[in-house]
Amino acid sequence: MGNGSKGSFGASCPAICWLVSILLGLLVVAILVTWANWPMIIVLVLGLIAAVSAGWVLPSYFCLSQEGESGSVTGSPDVAEESGGAVIGGANEDEGVKPVALSAARDDKADDLKMIKGIGPKMEIMCNEMGFYHFDQIAAWSADEVSWVDANLEGFKGRVTRDDWVGQARLLAAGGETDFSKRVEDGGVY
Repeated sequence: MGNGSKGSFGASCPAICWLVSILLGLLVVAILVTWANWPMIIVLVLGLIAAVSAGWVLPSYFCLSQEGESGSVTGSPDVAEESGGAVIGGANEDEGVKPVALSAARDDKADDLKMIKGIGPKMEIMCNEMGFYHFDQIAAWSADEVSWVDANLEGFKGRVTRDDWVGQARLLAAGGETDFSKRVEDGGVY
């Protein structure tokens, strides 16, 4: 079951994993209440710890690992090269439409995407691997393209929307700056 695929009840893989995690936490509480002579607060805290821990581990193991088995290579967009280094991406089965990507930065000079709040050094590498090197590329994303990128950022799903990358990129592409980009320029962030 891929990250965005639906289970038999129409729930997504991460939602099913969290449901299983909650049931696991309740099972831990039931076992400790039955067999251990511990105070109820300790039993409840241990059940909560078990549920939250499983809730973080299960989706990353089951949902993401099976995505790679379905034939798509995680973190590597399917690309078809055109003249000028432009690449056109197809629709993602999960969500949205893949934005136009580049095979390399224009004039071999990528923009410093870390100027966008929410893009750190690792995220910048991930964006470059997906074919996104310039502020104007991100600034031009439609809602469907934002959905695709949000769904395909391994380990950072939803980041584009949460941090408003498109809005920040529009300002930066136009030569403006944000409070965050000023801090990056001053060396106060990375």
